[in-house]
Amino acid sequence: MALALRPWLFRQWKRWQRLSPLTARILAVNSLPLALLLISILYFSGYQDTLIRNELDSMRKEAHQFAAALGEGAVILSEDERDLLSPELAQKMARRLAETADQPRAAMRTRLFDIRGSQISDSLSLPGRRSSIQREELPPLDRFSALRKIWQDFLRWWRARSFTQAYPPYQENPDPSSQDYPVVEKALDGDAAGQVWLLPNGRLLLGMAVPIQRYKSVLGAVLMTKSGDKIAATVNDVNMDILQLFLLTLVLTILLSSYLARTLAQPLRALAQAAKMLDTEKMGSPAWKVPIPDFSKRGDEIGDLSTALRAMVQALGQRLHSIESFAADVAHEIKNPLTSMHSAVETALRISDPERQKQLLRVMADDVRRLDRLISDISQASRLEGELSRTPANRIRLQELLSTVAELYESHDAGSAPHAPVMLEGAVPNVMLLGVESRLGQVFRNLIDNALSFTPLDGQVRLAARVENGRVHITISDQGPGIPENKKEAIFERFYSERPSGEKFGQHSGLGLSIARQIVQAHQGRLWVENIYSPAGAARGACFHVELPKVEM
Repeated sequence: MALALRPWLFRQWKRWQRLSPLTARILAVNSLPLALLLISILYFSGYQDTLIRNELDSMRKEAHQFAAALGEGAVILSEDERDLLSPELAQKMARRLAETADQPRAAMRTRLFDIRGSQISDSLSLPGRRSSIQREELPPLDRFSALRKIWQDFLRWWRARSFTQAYPPYQENPDPSSQDYPVVEKALDGDAAGQVWLLPNGRLLLGMAVPIQRYKSVLGAVLMTKSGDKIAATVNDVNMDILQLFLLTLVLTILLSSYLARTLAQPLRALAQAAKMLDTEKMGSPAWKVPIPDFSKRGDEIGDLSTALRAMVQALGQRLHSIESFAADVAHEIKNPLTSMHSAVETALRISDPERQKQLLRVMADDVRRLDRLISDISQASRLEGELSRTPANRIRLQELLSTVAELYESHDAGSAPHAPVMLEGAVPNVMLLGVESRLGQVFRNLIDNALSFTPLDGQVRLAARVENGRVHITISDQGPGIPENKKEAIFERFYSERPSGEKFGQHSGLGLSIARQIVQAHQGRLWVENIYSPAGAARGACFHVELPKVEM
């Protein structure tokens, strides 16, 4: 049996060693109140003191009855007409009274002392012809289980330590007198007194002494003693019930704590391990999947943490993929003008025609301007997200923002190319937005510039705003050829450029609409495009929609 139990204990010990710190803390915190309850049993003295007082009161009443009977029936007159306690009568009456008492004869010991303090009777001594027979009460049999016996022995040892400080030791002389018992001395002085002694075996002995009186004259004293085993048994039963309740509660606490720890520690451990195993090299791949476990169905804080981690990791993966694709696109876009410049330089070195050389120099100048514009837009796009996260959001009045943007296109500069007029249609709602004013202005300028590039000079670009379902809806409409249905999302990709026919190549970097959507999304909004159709069903322009949340005035 022991050999078979040893591997199981070893496995349980190894399993306990693998407990997470969170599980150990949960078990410790939930078990601490139970440990305090168990410790309180060792200091369970209030209930025991109450039992001792009640028992002494009961002994006091019985001792007074003994003393009253002896004061009436065991008193004789001396030669000088004084009342004296007769030892012979007192012994007989004490034995008879002890036999008819409510307590069993062996449970209560009754001793009589005369006025001089000498012991004249003891209920444990049976008189014989030549000597007396001494009786002694044996301790009760231990009929306990192994656990109960261990617990009882431990409590007996603990109480023996505490009783040593609380109660005086009991010593019985072969020839006892009242001087051996201070309570008897008090009784001979006319006062009833009780005392609790500690026996050598660690058990308690309760004693009560009362005076034997006749007409208020003290003739002797009665000392009744009784073992405290009944009180100890009562306290032990209560303590045993508490111990059993403690063990049952401890088992339930461990089971419930283990369940609680498992529902907390295991998901957290799974999330931590998944976070450690993240491979940033694979996160940029389009086929990469989020490895974070999904606990969103739990409906608690761990579920919220799982959702937040999954969203964060997914955003990080998209960000890494975006950075990789952005770097590839930048390299591709920069390589085109560099290739053109390299070809023009090599050609210019081989030819001697001045006109051809000037033409090639103009090509290189256009490529340089294209590179400059491209690098500026790339730098702006790369700084945009960090700038939006660092710049504090302010309250922006929509009327002032759109009016300022429209005014920028009312007058033409001397060297600027002519364009169609920009019209602000209708009354702009008097609402407030929350965001970065310069960046929102950039969104509308990019969209208007894109609309002007597709709108003929005799046409117009219309700018309008309204409030729908608690959100601000701004539209920028042009009169161009519209957007192909399969390109409505592609136009918002980086470096995508589909320009009107006749426009000089390289005038746009293809980042304007991508930057505009990025800014709108950073402001918790949406940006999309729809075509404007004529009654005949032909496209007669494109309309860009910007939807932003409004705030209270």
